[in-house]
Amino acid sequence: MYVVIRKFNRMRSVAEAARRAESGLGQMLKQTPGFQGYCVFDAGHGMGGSISLFENQEAALAANEKALAWIQASRTDVIDGEPEITMGEVLATVTP
Repeated sequence: MYVVIRKFNRMRSVAEAARRAESGLGQMLKQTPGFQGYCVFDAGHGMGGSISLFENQEAALAANEKALAWIQASRTDVIDGEPEITMGEVLATVTP
């Protein structure tokens, strides 16, 4: 499994960005081969981000390109600047 974390440090409305991401980007990611999951989080003080999980690195990289294009086209009025992106292989998973 492979994870992509996008962190946004300057957001005008994390709640609005999350609403748009859930109905837009989230639906697009669901159609991506290898997609495993997507979460949006509020870190407080105008900071937030997302976590995406994929079966492998290739799927993560392909989806990230689509995600960045969607972010630039759809959320410029609620996000200032580009996201900080961290990607890596998942080494351990704990589930209920």
